[in-house]
Order: sequence, then structure tokens, then C-alpha cells
Amino acid sequence: MRTPAMLRWAAALAVLLAVAAPAAGFYLPGVAPTDFAKGGPLPVKVNKLTSIKTQLPYTYYSLPFCKPDAIVDSAENLGEVLRGDRIENSPYVFKMREPKMCQIVCKAKITEKEAKELKEKIEEEYRVNMILDNLPLVVPVNRQDKNSIAYQGGYHVGLKGVYSGTKNEKYFIHNHLSFTVKYHRDDNSELSRIVGFEVNPLSVKHQIDDKWNGVDTRLSTCDPHASKFVINSDSPQEVEADKEIIFTYDVHFEESEIKWASRWDTYLLMTDDQIHWFSIVNSLMIVLFLSGMVAMIMLRTLYRDISRYNQLETQEEAQEETGWKLVHGDVFRPPTHSDLLCVCVGTGVQFFGMLLVTMIFAVLGFLSPSNRGGLMTAMLLVWVLMGLLAGYSSSRLYKMLKGSEWKKITLQTAFLFPGVAFVIFFILNALIWGEKSSGAVPFTTMFALVLLWFGISVPLVFVGSYLGFKKPAMEPPVKTSKIPRQIPEQAWYMNPLFTILIGGVLPFGAVFIELFFILTSIWLHQFYYIFGFLFLVFVILVITCAEIAVVLCYFQLCSEDYMWWWRSYLTSGSSALYLFLYAAFYFFTKLQITKLVSGILYFGYMFLASYAFFVLTGTIGFCACFWFTRLIYSSVKID
Repeated sequence: MRTPAMLRWAAALAVLLAVAAPAAGFYLPGVAPTDFAKGGPLPVKVNKLTSIKTQLPYTYYSLPFCKPDAIVDSAENLGEVLRGDRIENSPYVFKMREPKMCQIVCKAKITEKEAKELKEKIEEEYRVNMILDNLPLVVPVNRQDKNSIAYQGGYHVGLKGVYSGTKNEKYFIHNHLSFTVKYHRDDNSELSRIVGFEVNPLSVKHQIDDKWNGVDTRLSTCDPHASKFVINSDSPQEVEADKEIIFTYDVHFEESEIKWASRWDTYLLMTDDQIHWFSIVNSLMIVLFLSGMVAMIMLRTLYRDISRYNQLETQEEAQEETGWKLVHGDVFRPPTHSDLLCVCVGTGVQFFGMLLVTMIFAVLGFLSPSNRGGLMTAMLLVWVLMGLLAGYSSSRLYKMLKGSEWKKITLQTAFLFPGVAFVIFFILNALIWGEKSSGAVPFTTMFALVLLWFGISVPLVFVGSYLGFKKPAMEPPVKTSKIPRQIPEQAWYMNPLFTILIGGVLPFGAVFIELFFILTSIWLHQFYYIFGFLFLVFVILVITCAEIAVVLCYFQLCSEDYMWWWRSYLTSGSSALYLFLYAAFYFFTKLQITKLVSGILYFGYMFLASYAFFVLTGTIGFCACFWFTRLIYSSVKID
């Protein structure tokens, strides 16, 4: 017989399967592809100029490129604005399946200031990013070690070189673009869908046949009527002040077997799956090692201790015992700076909820790369909504620790981490604005962030805190004595600083391989879409933080040191120190950043990331030890 509860579970499962089924692709139901008829217009959009050397994006039209009659900005979400995306229309307009050869876009006379800017951008290896039907422009590059092709996002503004027989280095601009549009045609109609957008940039010093006649001018260096096509850069266009540059392009259309739903596979093709699997196996070995230790403690040592303690009959026998039971009267004594601990735990719970929800949506395919800025937007919105959990967690712990000023703890939870993050973000944004970069967040977006913080996050923290403080306080399983017990002298290996630093090694070791790919995607402008691997690593990180904190907490209590509250938080939280050190190592070994502002940006944002990682891992370790201590002290008889 089917009960209403069973029917509800069946309905929920059906909904889950319906959502998860299409998640294998990169497009969800409701995201409709665009069909183009032959001869239909294909508008090309331009995006920011990017460089891995400076990490400072600029708008496309900050350089003297050809402009359309009117520049129109595309609507951008919050994540795109924070990423520095500035999407605008361009003078390039293709027609579906109608090739064009040697099309003139415009002729531009370069001023001395513009020539200087072009040379700076070429020196700093800036790339031009374009978009066609939501697909980013890529440059195919042959791999040296493999017989395959890799794809680089965007094309370089230009290149440096020397003429044969000279030593003076010159700057050349890529003024001829040979585009290739790949399309998949429907068998039942003449409609087509775009599945690829590539370019081969070339530098050509164009020569005019007769006189300049706008876009209809005949060029001697590039003329489809005379079968003169640009295939190399034998006579490149040098960047010089007061010189004219003619911008041209070709468009080729290539039919492809790739279907629209799989068109992002080329961009997201991972050639290093083995390294990711090695990362997972490495992390699992750490987890198995720690799980074995925890199992030994829980099933053997603790069981034996509890049985022996419960069988003691005389007070003399009890006094002869040593170990974790002897500190039962002090183990739940409120720690110093308990207010700050409650705030940190609440913020950590907020981070945990944000990452868990965001990663579940990402694994299901809701945050695909085709939705630019979607990941960052989702993280911000979920973070704001998780303020409810932050307030609830901090106030529940605060009430257990005999706190009475719940409004004070609520304000600290609502403003401590966001306040620090906002101050650092504001300073870094001012530096970006000083460089006149498009990465500077506009005032309206800054206002929107403050509105999210004060208008939604803070009220939700108050609601959660009120609900948490309203509930009865959690009672410790044992009574706390009035006089604190003296802690005996500890062995050198139980020194707090030593155990804290040791405790952070294993959680960091579980994630550092995957961390390399995350840093590469952020700072080298590459796509990251292996959220399945990332979710596994996240689960392993949670287990590792919990287990290492429990193991070291048990050893600490056995040494009759009952000050476990902060140490359990710092034990797993110290992994953030190793994360920041690894970020510094990555900066000096993998990046080519030379600008001071860019270096400040890198370390500023990595400090914020490390701070967030500290709060997250510290909270996981603390919650595990909190559960562990309540469990073991509720299992023994206390006279």
C-alpha cells in the first residue's frame, strides 16, 4: 500500500531525475539554440582586452580599432561586470554561409598617443576577445608534443619582431583577421547552427591600387577578383605614429558534424584527466589514512577507555586514572574570546552552505561556461541567502556559551567578514580604476553590492540569529566545575603552535593538485568546468578537516589539556596558511606579472580567498570536535 509520504518521495525523485537527466550537456531545457537561414546576419560582438601579464582588462575600443556607426553595450549580469566583461557591438557583420574575402573594415590614422598605447598592449601580450552566437573567439594552435590542436581564447593585438638584417625590434599590429565559422546544418531544412568560431590573425601592410574609396577600395595586396589572398605576414603592418592602417578580414564557413549541444566540448576538452584522477586518488589515500586512525580511536581506544572508566568503583581507583575523563569538569568551560569564535563559526557555516549549494547547481549543469558570469553571480546570491544560517549558528553557539547580548553577536556576524572583504575589494578597485581599466567596478554595481549586503544579508542574519537564540540552549553532557583545573606540563609535540601547523598539512594536501587548475583558470583566463572533480575534492576536504581535527583533539584531551575550542578551529583552519604560501609559489613560478598594481591585485584577492578558506576549514574542524567531545563525555558515568 502506498502512503502519502511514499508518493511525495516518489514525486521528488521523479523531479530530481527530470532535472539531472539533461545535465550531461552544457545547455539546460529552456535555453533554445538560434537557427540561422542562409544569408541571415551574424552579428559579431567584441569583449574586453585581456592579458595574463597585467590581469587588467580594457575595453575593446580603448585601442584605435574600427568602430561601428553607434557603439551599443550589451546587457551584463553582476558576475560579468565583476569579471570586467564589457560586451559591445562591432563593425564585423557576417552573413550565414556566405564567405567574404578581403573585406575592408576601415582605415585609421594612428596618432602618437594611440601608437604608444598599441605598443604597450603588444608588449604586455594583450588579447582581443570576440563573441559570435555566445561562443568566444579562439585561435587554433598546434601542440608541439602531440599531434593535436589546442585552442587559445582571443587573438593577440600584435607581435614584436625584427626585419632581416636589422637588430631594432619593431611592433606589428594584427590588422587582417581570417575568420572561420563552423556550422551544423539541419538535414530537414536549410537552417544552420553555429558550433565554432576561430580566427587566424595576420599583420599585412596593405597597398591601395588607385585611390581610397571607402570599403569599396581595391587593394593590390588583397584582391579576391585577382585571386590575391592574405595567407602570411611577409610584409607586416608596423605600428608608427601618423601612419595609416587598413583593417581587413576574411570569413570562411565550414560545415561540421559537431552538434549544437556539444559545441562547448572543444573549448572544455581536458587533456589532463589523468592528473585530476591522480589528485582524487591522492586525496582518497589521505582520507583512508585518517579514517583508519579515527576508527582506531573510536572503536578501540575510546571503547576501552569508556568501559574501564564506567567499571571503576572506588574514588582511589578513579584518582589513579589519567586521560580525557579527568578534564570532564573543564572541557565545556567557555573559551577566551568566545564571541569571536561564535562569529567565525557562523561565517564558516555560511561559506559551507554557499559552496555546497553552488557546487550542486554547477554539477547539474546550471552554471555552464555559456552563461558568462553565472558562477560568480550565483555564489554572491547564495552567500547573501545563507546569512540566515550564519545568524542561526552563531547565536546557538553563543547561547550555549552563556552569552546574553544576541544583537551584538548578530552585528559582528553580519559585518566582520563582509566588512573586511569589502574594504579590501574597495582598495583594489581603486587601484584598478587608477589604471583606467574596464575591470574597475562601476559605482552602480558597487551600490548594488552594498544593497545586497545591507538590504538582504544583514536582515537575514538577524532573522537567523533571533530564531537561534529563541531556542533552548544546548546543554553540555557534563557539568562544568567552578574552579578551573590546572593543565599539566605538555610534551613538545603537543605544543599548540606545532599541532596547529601540523593539522593544516593534510587538508591542504588533499586539495593542492586541484588548486593548481583553479588558479590557472582564474589567472591564466582558461575555462574551468570539471565541477564533478571539484565536488569530490570538496567532500574529501570536509572529511579530512573533520578527521584531523578529531584526532588531534583526542590526543589533546588525553594530555589533560581541555582548551580545545580555539585549537580545534585553528588546527584545520591553518590549511589556509599553506594555501596562501602556495599562491605565492604559483605567482613566482607560473605567472609573468611584472606590474606592481597587478601583483597587489593578485595577493589581495588571494588573501581574501585564503581568509575564506580559513573560515570554512576551521568551522568544519570545530564542528567535528564539538560533536566528538559531546559524544564521548555523554558516554561515561560522571560521579
